[in-house]
Order: sequence, then C-alpha cells, then structure tokens
Amino acid sequence: MLNTQDILETIQMIREENLDIRTITMGISLFDCVSDDENRLCEKIYDKITTRAERLVQVGNDIEIKYGIPIVNKRVSVTPVSLIGGNCSPEGYIKIAQTLQRAADTLGINFIGGFSALVQKGMTVGADRMISVIPEALAQTRNVCSSVNLASTKAGINMDALSRMGATIKKTAYLTREQNSIGCAKLVVFANVPEDNPFMAGAFCGIGEPETAINVGVSGPGVVASAIHRAGDCNLSTLADIIKKTAFKITRVGQLVASDASKELGVPFGIVDLSLAPTPAVGDSVAYILEEMGLESCGAHGTTAALAMLNDAVKKGGVMASSHVGGLSGAFIPVSEDAGMIAAAERGALTLEKLEAMTAVCSVGLDMIAIPGDTSEAIINGIIADELSIGVVNTKTTAVRLIPAYGKQAGDKVDFGGLLGSAPVMPVNPYSPERFISRGGRIPAPIHSLKN
Repeated sequence: MLNTQDILETIQMIREENLDIRTITMGISLFDCVSDDENRLCEKIYDKITTRAERLVQVGNDIEIKYGIPIVNKRVSVTPVSLIGGNCSPEGYIKIAQTLQRAADTLGINFIGGFSALVQKGMTVGADRMISVIPEALAQTRNVCSSVNLASTKAGINMDALSRMGATIKKTAYLTREQNSIGCAKLVVFANVPEDNPFMAGAFCGIGEPETAINVGVSGPGVVASAIHRAGDCNLSTLADIIKKTAFKITRVGQLVASDASKELGVPFGIVDLSLAPTPAVGDSVAYILEEMGLESCGAHGTTAALAMLNDAVKKGGVMASSHVGGLSGAFIPVSEDAGMIAAAERGALTLEKLEAMTAVCSVGLDMIAIPGDTSEAIINGIIADELSIGVVNTKTTAVRLIPAYGKQAGDKVDFGGLLGSAPVMPVNPYSPERFISRGGRIPAPIHSLKN
C-alpha cells in the first residue's frame, strides 16, 4: 500500500534535497563481436551497441516524466575492450575507442565505459597494446571512459603494470592540457574492481554478466544531510538508524526506476548501486553530511570514524530495500564533484593523506583529485600503490582517479564543468618512491586471500 506521507516525503526529497537517479547504465556484452579484421570488429561493435541501447535515452526520459524523478545520466558499459580486441594493433585499439565514441554520439548518452583491461595477475598482448594507447584514445574522444584493474585480494598487486600508469596518466594530462587535463577524469585505476558498477569512469560489463543488463545508480547526499539535520543532537546509535531508514527510502526509488527500465527495454535487471554520489551543487555533498554529524570541517580528526559509520548505515538500509544491491554502494568522496570536499581542501582541512585514510572505510578511493602538473611519474605510481594496497588488504574495492593538471601548481584551481565540477590543486609529498616501484614483479596476495 502507498503511504501518503511517504509520497510527500519523496516529493520533498526531489524538490528540495537533490534526490535523483544518478545514472541508468546498460551493460552490453561484446564477446560475439570478436573478429580477426579490425574494421569488421568495429562495425560489429557499433551495430550491437546502437541496436541494443537504441531506446535507452527515450525510456529514461519517459520514466523521468512518469515519476517526476530526475535521471541525470543515461550511459552504456561494454565488455573490457582488451578482452575482445585480441591481437589488434595499437592503432586498432584507437579505432575501437573512436567507434565507441561514434556509438555514444548516435545514442545521445553522456558516457560509455569499457575501454578497460584486467591485469591484476599479468598482462596479455591485447591488454598491453590497449594500455599503451589510453592517452591517445581519451584525447581523441569526448565520452569514452577507461579503467585498468591492477590488483585484487586473490592476486596481489601487479607492480609491472602499475609502474606504467604514472606515465599513462601524465601523457593523458598533457594530451588534454587545453581542457585542464580532463582526459584523466575519464581514467580510473582499480583494485578489486566490481563487474557491475554503473558509475563512470570505472563502469564495464564484466565477464560474468549477461548479454545485456540494466544497472541503476542512485544518489542522495542532500537527503541524508537533511535527515541528520532534522534529527538534532541525538546519540550515534539513533543517528545510524535514521541514516539506515533514509537510505532505504532512497534505494526503493532506485529499485522502482530499475524495474521499470528493465521491463520497458526488455533487458534483465542487474543491480541498484546505492552509493551517495555527490555533485558540485551546494547541499548535495558527502562532506556536508559528515559536518552535519558534528565535525567542524570534513578532514578534521574524527572524519574517518564518521565516514565509516555513514557508509555502514547506508549499506544496511540499502540492502533491505533491494534484493539486488551491487556495484560499489556506500559513500563516494570525489573532491572535484563535492562542494563540501572542495571547500575543505581549499581551507587546508582536507589533505591527500587524510583522503587516503578515509578510503579505507568508504566505497571507492582517491577520486577526482587534482595534483600539480609537474608531479613525477614515480610519485603518481606511489600514490596508486598505497591506495590499491588498502583495497587488497581489506578485501574491498579501491581506486585512483588523479588529474596532474598540466601547468598548474598547488593552490591553483582547475574547472572541468558539469558534474565533474572543479578542484583545488592539492600538494603532494615530494619524496620519491621510485626505487621501490622500479623493483617490479608482484606484491603477493595477503594471507587471508587463501579462503578456498
């Protein structure tokens, strides 16, 4: 039965508290597109994507009108390109990226993910070639997103592959320097990557996924912050319960949209990702939630504890609202996309080291962080290695999306526009880990990986 109070509460969430469906993402398998001929491969990729997702944007718009719920993004994720590119030349992999862009243009979607490689234990010829052209692929396309999984709890960390990422990120920053190095905002490096993540830049259609699937990402930091504000000075047990109940309501909205989209498109329903994904809009911020909980500023001592409690309560509430919760699910802390994070970084309360500590208890990792453009490849590699280690040891997903903003120094600001927002350039520790990184090999999996 529909409760009138629940309906009115949901309307308030949408109108006043920035509740939205952040994305409907259709996952599409490309395994049946494999071909020895690069041009034929690209033709089959384009045809399959544009056929399967032909009605994605229209159905999303219809659901928006039907329920009055904003659906901010309509996206597509595909099988990791390194798995279907096979023996393509480097130039062939660039052609695939351009084909993905052409498909995105035809469909009218805002991002397409899957220019990706999974190399946590070793690198195939195809993965090697694809990774080698990531900078050019991202520079020559607008909506294509790329990801590389370098580590897992079962495999450890592939340091040979990791040692290449600093140069890859730096080159991507240089090739897109006229757009504030925005190419790096479309490239994310993972440990324990989820195969059903609807959020970019890390989305791809995993090898265990069906032919097609609908995955929905909900968002509602403003809703949670408002609920905490209304709660007043209650104790933390009560506050956790309030967050759980709020997350339940948010996730039910996502479940409704996902079910409708699945039915209208004739595509299986995959998962609802109940992550609190912020935007640059004032009030739509994870940092503001933490401050509403009682911190003077996000980044203050106590921030990691508050974030751990928030993340746990969000997941507990969400799993009761949907039988298929997946993706990342929890709280995102992307600096450039969160007005409160931006403000905390600008006033010096939030540092790179504090963000790293926070990633041990939240959904993802060091996300959308601008650093000086002259940061060395070795230091970038060291930042990645530290973050992926947190994921491997704690059996969780962690990721890094760094933007070494070309020509910018600590204290400057870079603007990416739209949902990507703007970011203060944060200082980095200048001492080099180069000798450690250059040893190569593989950091072994932790002992608790032996669970079979």
